[in-house]
Amino acid sequence: MCTDIPCVPVCPTGALDEDLVSHVEEGKKVLDINKAQMGLAIVDHESCVAYWGIQCDACYRACPILGQAITIEFMRNERTGKHAKLVPVVHADHCTGCGLCEHACVTEKAAIFVLPRDVAMGKAGDYYVKGWDKKDQERIKQRDLNNLETTTEMSEKKPQDYLNMDEELFDE
Repeated sequence: MCTDIPCVPVCPTGALDEDLVSHVEEGKKVLDINKAQMGLAIVDHESCVAYWGIQCDACYRACPILGQAITIEFMRNERTGKHAKLVPVVHADHCTGCGLCEHACVTEKAAIFVLPRDVAMGKAGDYYVKGWDKKDQERIKQRDLNNLETTTEMSEKKPQDYLNMDEELFDE
């Protein structure tokens, strides 16, 4: 992965957005590859040999954001109960989706692969609040809790109309 990102400023189509991979430093825009979000690496625990207990850290070593985007974490081996496994864990807040980990994987078909971020990541929804996150707390303070409006089909019914009723379960 090129640290100076030479393709971004000269991209003729505008597909590579310079603002998404830069920050302002001393009043000047500076390109930063660590801000790229091309995708997100996902580890298939079933085919990753590290999850079998075989020592491997190829994806970890290949990652240009060493020790941040992918970390190696200690895990108890449930199969033997005696041994430990060191397994790769991808951290979405640092992974750029460059794919170097996928290319370095030692398995026949890579056990770590990059997916588009919107496919790889879930979304909790606006109705959940992270109590430890000050920004999230401020977001909730700004809402008018007296004028909340539900938009689901289920919320339009009274609870007595749908709780413990099994008629709809067996409709074919």
